[in-house]
Amino acid sequence: MATPQTAVELLQALIRIPSVNPEGDPGTPHTGEQAIAEWLEGWLRSEFPDARVELRDVLPGRPNVVARFSDGGGKKPRVLFAPHTDTVSVGGMTIDPFGGELRDGRVWGRGASDTKGTMAAMLWALRGSRDRLGALGHEVWFAGLCSEEAGQYGARSLAEQERFGFVIAGEPTGLDAVVAHKGALWLTLTTRGRAVHAAQPERGDNAIYKMADVLRCIRDEIPAVLGDAEHPLLGRTTISAGTVKGGSKINIVPDICTAEADIRHLPGDDDVLERVSARLRSVCPDLEIAHTASRPMVTDTSHPVIQLLQQCGSKIAGSAWFSDGGIFAADGTPSIALGAGSIAQAHTKDEWIAVRDLDRGVEFFQDFIARL
Repeated sequence: MATPQTAVELLQALIRIPSVNPEGDPGTPHTGEQAIAEWLEGWLRSEFPDARVELRDVLPGRPNVVARFSDGGGKKPRVLFAPHTDTVSVGGMTIDPFGGELRDGRVWGRGASDTKGTMAAMLWALRGSRDRLGALGHEVWFAGLCSEEAGQYGARSLAEQERFGFVIAGEPTGLDAVVAHKGALWLTLTTRGRAVHAAQPERGDNAIYKMADVLRCIRDEIPAVLGDAEHPLLGRTTISAGTVKGGSKINIVPDICTAEADIRHLPGDDDVLERVSARLRSVCPDLEIAHTASRPMVTDTSHPVIQLLQQCGSKIAGSAWFSDGGIFAADGTPSIALGAGSIAQAHTKDEWIAVRDLDRGVEFFQDFIARL
């Protein structure tokens, strides 16, 4: 692969390296972040010969790539640029997900928006600023984090290994500074019954009927349980049922049914899982509930780095989606999500980023780096 000569070519190179998160249905056998992390390691070593660049194993075949561009000797605050290297599934896409085609003023492909576009903008800005990085008032780091789309294991690992003064999680925010986002609770709900011949359903226990009661509760009762607290940037806590699966054959009373529900909760709403679980079990006492969680994020807008971002043109914003910033914020590290492009193009069947937005991102990050 030829060495990229522009930010567009860098983005195209990144898109052409499949890095699909393997969890769920990836839509391709080419999963994991090993290949893109190794490519980034080589590019970073070539472009920044004085940097300390390394791969840090997180999961088998799924490393973080971490670069330290300057050493402040422990006297300078650390700023981390942290886009993620994984993408969502490519199933159902109507374009070549790994083509990186440049057409109609856009770069097309999986990750163009979320979040290889931001990664390319950050890296090209760092490349353009490399002669001044050591003289800045901050120690500058970059990390391409694995597994943000499911599990956030890359961010969790790096947060345990290093401490930073400020973290910019790379996400397509239109260069707005997302200082607050909701946390996510993903519930896996299971009801169990007793299978019998459907000709005699009274002898069985229908797990789908039990789940129907649970889903009805989610729709009709849980919104009141979530409460009416409202955040000025984030709105209210919400819940949505996303999947339901049950039964094996039409003439068998089902003995198991599963469903999944997505809760997006406000920062500080720490007992939402307990409240929701209690109400759901009031309609189905033997309901099984498993969950995974992504942390909310809130950062004080008076932080000096946020002031610098505003001087570069960022507006303060909030989001309902989560980011790796929430992982770093959990231990008190000031964190935001910020990047080029629009979340409206993320995860779409024909994902793209406008070249003008990519170029604007490079200019923005160069301006920001010069102010650090």
